[in-house]
Amino acid sequence: MEEAVQFGSRWYGLFLGLLVLARGMDLLSTRMATPHLTLEANPLARKLGWKWGLPFNLLMCLVFAGWPLPAVIISTTSILVAARNFQGVWLMRTLGEEAYRHWMASRVLETPPVLYVGCLLAQVSLVGLVGGGVVLFGGSWVAMGIGVGIVAYALAVLIFTLISVWRLRRSQELFPADILGD
Repeated sequence: MEEAVQFGSRWYGLFLGLLVLARGMDLLSTRMATPHLTLEANPLARKLGWKWGLPFNLLMCLVFAGWPLPAVIISTTSILVAARNFQGVWLMRTLGEEAYRHWMASRVLETPPVLYVGCLLAQVSLVGLVGGGVVLFGGSWVAMGIGVGIVAYALAVLIFTLISVWRLRRSQELFPADILGD
């Protein structure tokens, strides 16, 4: 079933439901973690905001529901992103977006860059290895889609975390007192 499915068919409805659930969980977890998108790492999501982000995601679901493999990849990645978001929601909500951002920025700036990036690389490499294993040994297009989704999640974590850390360190060089809240 790697080929496209007909719009409105049972399979289209199944993949649409899967995408809506997965993207919905990502959006819900993001909304709970950062209602004002202060902590959003994805620059496109931050730029779209809630007003344009919701219709964009719905359109994405409607389009990709017609292609089973991308639908499985996007759904897998979205579910993993949502799980990661929910892991920290309790702390973000307890501290508040700005206080959490300042607290986390202080912790990152106190950590030697080699240690921080080394741990990040270890994390995404291990997750990526699991995804690669599923791709190599899964034996079906569904397993391949799930494996690629896991690898895509690892890459997203790597890219968006490095962008955030780079921006943080760059702004700390320019405005050290503002970042640390002094």
